Amino acid sequence: MAIIDINLPQSILRRLRLQQNDPHHQQLRVLKRLLQKARFTEFGQHYRFDEILLQKDIIKQFQENVPLYNYSKIYKEWWHRSIEGKADVCWPGKIKYYALSSGTSEAASKYIPVTADLLKGNRVVMIKQILSLRNYSDIPMRSIGKGWLMLSGSTALQKGAGFYAGDLSGITAKKVPLWFQPFYKPGKKIARQRNWTRKLKEIVKKAPEWDIGFIVGVPAWAQMCMEMIIEEYQLNSIHDIWPNLAFFVHGGVSFQPYKKGFEKLLGKPITYTETYLSSEGFIAYQDRPHSSGMRLVTNEHIFHEFIPFNQFNFNNNGEVVSNPQVLTIADVEEGKEYAILISTSAGAWRYQMGDIIRFTDKKRNEIVITGRTQHYLSLVGEHLSMENMNKAIELASIDMNISIPEFTVAGIPYGSLFAHHWYVACDDIVNAEILRHKIDDYLKQLNDDYATERGHALKEVLLDVLPEKTFIGFMRSLGKVGGQHKFPRVLKGKMLDQWSKFLQDEIVYLHQPN
Repeated sequence: MAIIDINLPQSILRRLRLQQNDPHHQQLRVLKRLLQKARFTEFGQHYRFDEILLQKDIIKQFQENVPLYNYSKIYKEWWHRSIEGKADVCWPGKIKYYALSSGTSEAASKYIPVTADLLKGNRVVMIKQILSLRNYSDIPMRSIGKGWLMLSGSTALQKGAGFYAGDLSGITAKKVPLWFQPFYKPGKKIARQRNWTRKLKEIVKKAPEWDIGFIVGVPAWAQMCMEMIIEEYQLNSIHDIWPNLAFFVHGGVSFQPYKKGFEKLLGKPITYTETYLSSEGFIAYQDRPHSSGMRLVTNEHIFHEFIPFNQFNFNNNGEVVSNPQVLTIADVEEGKEYAILISTSAGAWRYQMGDIIRFTDKKRNEIVITGRTQHYLSLVGEHLSMENMNKAIELASIDMNISIPEFTVAGIPYGSLFAHHWYVACDDIVNAEILRHKIDDYLKQLNDDYATERGHALKEVLLDVLPEKTFIGFMRSLGKVGGQHKFPRVLKGKMLDQWSKFLQDEIVYLHQPN
């Protein structure tokens, strides 16, 4: 039985059959629905949602009435009351689930509200992505009805005062709909496991019993899982045990740095499809082969706004200025970068996610994630983005036939000027000096500002090659183990201090006498 032929619930089928209007009208309809649902909440009453809904230009009035929020602001002013058990704060009813998200720069966990309405919207988008597999003419259709190995967070959630908290992937897995359960792996028992090392070992043990067609997860953990299976059963490739494996559904980080190492584990080519599923909601998904971007979800449960990512709207620390220019889907342009704002069916309102996106195809509403507002590296005006870094790593890896699953960069003082210090994870034999020059040269080709500053204030590029386990060990030392935790591509402030201390402790440990 194939997933795309399964009998879905009528409520979901109705939403899949909604008339496809242009994106602006889709977004207007979504905003109206959100405002109507939340108009009797404290937030809706405070910002007069009823009055907004009576206006001719609802979007304009919404933008004038409701301020921009980041996590700290909305938590301090509103969400903390929901966590304390109060109902009808930013969304109707009590919030029963919270997705824990630490991002990549903060040690303390963020509590992102998750509602039944949000999960329903996420499920509809997931089904749309599954149905879009019909666009892939070269895939083996038999694989679509096979098992889906979802490397998600634990479904054994933390119990709070009237709520449960955990990874969004764990919350989603805990509430897997009945129609999907026959396909879902690793099953409820293993999914409850909180210890990722044990979880992977249990998956390895069960691997011969499953017929997997899809792997879903963050690239690093998917790769680690396959490596463990291949090693345990002395296989040549993962296809020796899962011959019908045909898809890898990934998200959270760029796949390009992992691709070379990933493909060493395969016995034949597979299809890669990308998702943009954050703790705040399902934002976008790839719906056609060879696409350069993901289709933005415009007609479900999220209203989007966009702040042009430039010096007029953001300061040098990546913080938004007062009264920035804010655009809607109708006003964006291809090739330009925007910080994304969302309003959702979980009570996030004009919420700054911190992600930077670029439209690659406006007609199809396709986007790529290019970085984060505070994870650009611009000490002296080099304006180095995560996209630049990922591409340089990818090209250097191909040239040197090596796998670089993780990396990070720090901007540091260098004499009276500045330098970039790269830390690269690579378990292959590699000449660090050649790698350093290749990354530097590719960045000069990819980024004119970087090329200019390399002749001026950005005087040097330093690079250390470290074992991949060093990166994993650092995240473990912070208590950030699992698919939802990504190693930061740019290290600053407290995180850079923690990394430096961790490396010093590692050196001391390695040089201790036996």
